[in-house]
Amino acid sequence: MLFDFDRISAENRYKLLVSTVVPRPIAWVVSVDLEGRVNAAPFSFFNAVSGDPPIIVIGVGGREPGVSKDTAVNIRNTPEFVVNLVSMACAEPMNVTAIEWGPEVRELEEAGLTPVSSAKVKPPRIAESPVALECIKHVTVELPGDRSVVFGRVVAMHVQDDAVLDVAKCYIDTPKLDLIGRMHGRGWYTRTRDRFEMPRITVDEWERRAKAAE
Repeated sequence: MLFDFDRISAENRYKLLVSTVVPRPIAWVVSVDLEGRVNAAPFSFFNAVSGDPPIIVIGVGGREPGVSKDTAVNIRNTPEFVVNLVSMACAEPMNVTAIEWGPEVRELEEAGLTPVSSAKVKPPRIAESPVALECIKHVTVELPGDRSVVFGRVVAMHVQDDAVLDVAKCYIDTPKLDLIGRMHGRGWYTRTRDRFEMPRITVDEWERRAKAAE
């Protein structure tokens, strides 16, 4: 079935993307406004896109036509933020922070979460999150409809102690983090506990397989 994106509505394009580009990691973003008020909100249009320099990207939709979300406004004005990753234990508090609160509401307090001072940026990280990436805005691409694509440079990372296998080698026990991802629809998520290993194939190995099949 072909879907011509030039011929279908924005709503249907969105539904197709979020139903097929799965699972998506969740950026649980903590930012501050010009008055120093802390905001926390989750976004699933998110991923790491470069290792050197270390860059992550977040797509922040508009609150409504003509109105940007608090996260986008905050990062425009104060270009530091923290991306917290979401574990299964943090799923419900994360969902609370997704409520469309006004800028005066303290989402972390409403969700019963603990802000902890960051090492290199002004916004705090979330203590309950197993991974926190301290970021400085690299560049923001403004899209139609008050949507923003934020590229952030990671300047520091916090990982829960019991998930660090080797500090010197930066080996992480990824399953220990018990992270979740976003799936389709308005409320579907997935765990990352079900996994399989498939080593990369070298050119020599592939050629040996081809000769063996002759």
